[in-house]
Amino acid sequence: MVEALTTEVVREAIRRLAAHMESCAEELSALDAALGDGDLGVTLVRGLRSVAGQADRLPPDVGAALLQCAKAFVSISGSTFGTLLATGLMSVGKALQGRAEAVWQETPDLLAGALEAMQRRGKAALGDKTVLDAVAATLDALRGVASAEAMLPAARQATEAALARLHSQPARQGRARMFGERSTGKDDPGMVAWLRLLEGLG
Repeated sequence: MVEALTTEVVREAIRRLAAHMESCAEELSALDAALGDGDLGVTLVRGLRSVAGQADRLPPDVGAALLQCAKAFVSISGSTFGTLLATGLMSVGKALQGRAEAVWQETPDLLAGALEAMQRRGKAALGDKTVLDAVAATLDALRGVASAEAMLPAARQATEAALARLHSQPARQGRARMFGERSTGKDDPGMVAWLRLLEGLG
């Protein structure tokens, strides 16, 4: 595994994510159609295509590069999920602005800042069965991981556990909450999307 987060690492991650989301779009839109607008897969595909279009023009300042990615994503996607994802990415970008790299051991602190910003923007609480629960599960898992190589497997496992834990609970935020008890026994599309993003990273 590479030793630090740099703009070149960001470029490679964008390419992997954009390709992976193309293969996941139908699944995510079907999940979203059961509890929302049904546009989640399209949102991620279009957003990541927009970001991929910026990849070769990203600056060496990794914080500025992430901010540019966030702006490119949100310029295409006006969805709640897209806005939250861009908000978290902007938080990380601002924290790293002016730097050429960040070591992986900084990830928990950066993710904590992103989660806080996403909670402020989304006005949701943990346990409401939203993507925030997946981000929080990832954060908790990464705090106890010593090696960079183990981070992604730990994040995926934690997200899968959070999905299983909340599967039988009703949604309490967004359009999904309007389905009430009908949302029980269904996975939150945003949480599944977070898992697919983690899978796309490697």
